[in-house]
Amino acid sequence: MKIIKFLVIFAILFGIGYGAASFYYSGSIQRAVIKQVENKIFEKNNTTNTVQLPAFNFLEQLLGVDGAKYYLILFLNNTELRPGGGFIGTYGVIKVDKAVPEIIKTDGTEFLDYSASDEKLPDPPDPLSKYLLVKRWYFRDSNWSPDFKSSAEQSLQLFTKEGGVEADKISGVIGFTPTAITELLKITGPLTVNNMKLDSKNFLEQVQYQVEYGYGEQGIPRRERKDILGDLAKVLMEKTKFDFILNWSKYYDWWTKMIAQKQIMLYSNQVAMQGAFEQQKWSGELASTNGDYILWADANLGALKTDWILERTLNYSVRQDKDGRYVATVKMHYEHPGSFDWRTTRYRTYARVYVPLGSKLIKAIGAMDTDRSTKPGKVDEGTENNRQWFGAFISIEPKRTGDLSFEYYLPPNVIDAIAADRYSLYIQKQLGAVGTQLKLDLNFGKKKIIMVNSENWEAKNTSSYPRTIDLSIDRMFDLVLK
Repeated sequence: MKIIKFLVIFAILFGIGYGAASFYYSGSIQRAVIKQVENKIFEKNNTTNTVQLPAFNFLEQLLGVDGAKYYLILFLNNTELRPGGGFIGTYGVIKVDKAVPEIIKTDGTEFLDYSASDEKLPDPPDPLSKYLLVKRWYFRDSNWSPDFKSSAEQSLQLFTKEGGVEADKISGVIGFTPTAITELLKITGPLTVNNMKLDSKNFLEQVQYQVEYGYGEQGIPRRERKDILGDLAKVLMEKTKFDFILNWSKYYDWWTKMIAQKQIMLYSNQVAMQGAFEQQKWSGELASTNGDYILWADANLGALKTDWILERTLNYSVRQDKDGRYVATVKMHYEHPGSFDWRTTRYRTYARVYVPLGSKLIKAIGAMDTDRSTKPGKVDEGTENNRQWFGAFISIEPKRTGDLSFEYYLPPNVIDAIAADRYSLYIQKQLGAVGTQLKLDLNFGKKKIIMVNSENWEAKNTSSYPRTIDLSIDRMFDLVLK
């Protein structure tokens, strides 16, 4: 049953696996089989399961068994990182009818945006206006929220306003990054697309160069420069028709890894379906927690594809000040080892850190007004999805490093937990981010850490908790104090 669970999801995800989807859903598939698969997917591990299986035919709905489903596909370029996973340079629309996917359209977002009527579009968030000099909020910039549900809803709204194909029929959004394709090519092996041999090592650079410059060298019209992505999808479809039946465990591991690393995210505008996605942790949402919390979200604003080479280390510390208040500091350390070239330039990001509601900003260090400016930049504050956030702009030159930090007082609920000798910290990774390192230095003054019930670490009567770990997935820390 585990294989069937994966096959049906894989069939819909990128419009590949046509053969397997047809095999499992050809003719009159028994609804009892679908129900068995549903029960396997929603195996209850706890009592908080809110999806009512008898009333909600999850797989039938997802795969269009009783009627075609349309999905908006977002190609999230995480070498141009955005809060919602990556810049939306290309999009697609797929139709899934009785589990058989059909690619309706793939195209560059710029062509949809350029044809839109500006008066129909809302004003953009202030950082987009200031640092990208745009006057309207276009579809390509729609994923401004680090919560995929919120970003997907905004993407659908702007896609509809700009007259996107079949916009009124779309019931879901699927976002994925080039990282997901790179990892997939490790399973399929090299593919040839339009006389271009692509593998897991050269895929990203080759395709980006083709889209930016190669098309011109080959005499391909600019309007067709992103057709390679649609052609790649078709080649993948053909390649994986039967291959993943033979090697399903590898594909299943790929799916699980990409979901955990938030290189693939799903959203549905149907309440029950979205609830299923959230339950399975496929939805990339901002987590709801009662303890301490951090999510750092970068937004590459006009820095080409510089994220491919940028190195990040997220530092988080907690300490008591002289008045006994708990002060937290979140700092992102950026290292830019690259040089100016066709895909790399100075890094320009508007960064936001999401922290518990009720946190009070003390100061920010490293905020810049503009590129290479010595004038301190503005620090913004706001709330979203029951989280407080602080935001600012910073620029880092090639061969240089940069730091942006926010210092703030922890809110009452976290302080009360510490007083009760418990402290929990949930750190979410940004959608689409790759390679971030996490460094912790937690010190609770007179209170000593006697145990850490997570991350395979235990200590007796130590006054601090230093830890370095990768942030490839979300991290949870639960400390017992004394």
